[in-house]
Amino acid sequence: MSNEGVHKVVIIGSGPAGWTAAIYAARANLDPIVFVGVPKQDPGPVLPGGQLMLTTEVENYPGFPDGIQGPEMMEKFRAQAARFKTQIIDDDIVQCDFSARPFTLYTAEGRKVAAHSVIIATGATANWLGLENEMRLATTGGGVSACAVCDGALPMFRGAELAIVGGGDTAMEEGTYLTKFAGTVHLVHRRDSLRASKIMQQRFLSRPNVKPHWNQAVVDVLGGEKIEAILLEDTITRQRSTLPVKGLFIAIGHTPTVKFLAGSGVELNEKGYVALNSRSSRTNIPGVFAAGDVADSEYRQAVTAAGMGCQAALDAERWLAAEGVH
Repeated sequence: MSNEGVHKVVIIGSGPAGWTAAIYAARANLDPIVFVGVPKQDPGPVLPGGQLMLTTEVENYPGFPDGIQGPEMMEKFRAQAARFKTQIIDDDIVQCDFSARPFTLYTAEGRKVAAHSVIIATGATANWLGLENEMRLATTGGGVSACAVCDGALPMFRGAELAIVGGGDTAMEEGTYLTKFAGTVHLVHRRDSLRASKIMQQRFLSRPNVKPHWNQAVVDVLGGEKIEAILLEDTITRQRSTLPVKGLFIAIGHTPTVKFLAGSGVELNEKGYVALNSRSSRTNIPGVFAAGDVADSEYRQAVTAAGMGCQAALDAERWLAAEGVH
């Protein structure tokens, strides 16, 4: 079945899941090829390397007792994959044809790629407010983040006035996490009621250091190198006010990177993430696997994504062996 010019495994994406899959696949002599993608705005910054490229200090990944910068960690992942002769391509996969094997993938540069198996590891992008200063401070370690569980325990946020934007269960969960470290957690919401479940609302709003700000929208983020305040606008009266804070956490959801799967037949779940078969990395199409945040709306951590990348490579290796591809 091994056709000339057909890759044994193609990995789409270059975050912790993609690079871990590449390391395992390469060490299994599967000669993986990784399409890392190119920088883009969609709607916020999307960078090769995933969301860790927008993270400064990573303190919760095992093996780095003194912490490590997110981009530096991803460079180490990439270097480790390259050490085992992973082929790395700086291009996007924009369309997939999984109707026949070998599979055919199409790149943004017009290239056709044939593959016996595919690992989807394109991640999910945080939904941002879209403010210029928000993005500037998010990408420079200035105190703006889209992951409270990732960043909330950093020393710069301990005992500080923090704001969180959102109204769903994720915002309640991340806000509750922040209450362990913050002086006050200011909840900013555009309406006067939350869409989160009642139990999640109660758990968060009952904390003594939570202060809700109803009918308020963040219209600007103020500060030079670090955030100093947020500019709020009342959604009813349009009156503006300034709220001094040392951190701003955006919790208005994530969007899985699955546009390129349109028409491919890969099944998505009710939230739009790639649907997986039980605890494995298998999708509904034999030979197509998924790992990391593109298939995980629950945890969204670097360490869980890396673990899923390992699973995907092992699942792909076993599937290829069963199919007689060597």
